[in-house]
Amino acid sequence: MKIPQTPPFSLSGKRALVTGGSKGIGFACAVALAQAGARVWIAARDPDSLASAVERAAREQITLTPLALDITQSTRVEESLSQLPAMDILVNSAGLARHQPFMEVSDENYDAVMAVNVRATFFVSQLVARRMCREGIEGSIIHISSQMGHVGGPQRSVYCASKFALEGLTRTMALELGEHGIRVNTLCPTFIETELSRQSLGDPAFRQYVMNNIKLPRLGKVEDVMGPVVFLASDAAALITGSALMVDGGWTAT
Repeated sequence: MKIPQTPPFSLSGKRALVTGGSKGIGFACAVALAQAGARVWIAARDPDSLASAVERAAREQITLTPLALDITQSTRVEESLSQLPAMDILVNSAGLARHQPFMEVSDENYDAVMAVNVRATFFVSQLVARRMCREGIEGSIIHISSQMGHVGGPQRSVYCASKFALEGLTRTMALELGEHGIRVNTLCPTFIETELSRQSLGDPAFRQYVMNNIKLPRLGKVEDVMGPVVFLASDAAALITGSALMVDGGWTAT
């Protein structure tokens, strides 16, 4: 009897789109997918940040293709994606956080966070999934969620609401897209040291709150999401869908 063979982690020959791919977690995911062999497009609103990301990657002989795009503009997104080949992998990493006490949250901040974290993710995924189905691609869609899609956090009512919504969306997408061989999962980091988290973590009291809740005694680094995103994108995760992969240092274990 033949011994079992480990499914490949390689993404050679695959095409991937990473939203919010010019900075932070999104950039790290894009680099990881490219290093695993995928051809990667990174989407972001700011052309300068895209150019900088492409240049940084190129210095390490990593090719990323820029796509200047505001993902909240559905018509523009549809036009842009129609000009690209169908994707095998979508990583929805674009995200927004505007933290306020619940009693002080403004309509403007609520709408801004939901527009990016929920609405844009929903419709980008819809467009990519439709194309996968039309072209018979058994792909992988990965939403960068958060541990805050599983627990509450101070001054994070809107952010938590958006990430809990993303977890529900993931489960329903997995149910509906499974018959097409399309897998849908979330990757849920704890606090990662990035430009987005810098202000919050700069508050000593809040930083201590974070450190008290992470069971492994350190903050997250962008490198901590790179292996998990390649895993979820690859055939090594071929039977994983509708799941949340926690990269939270044990925060949600309690």
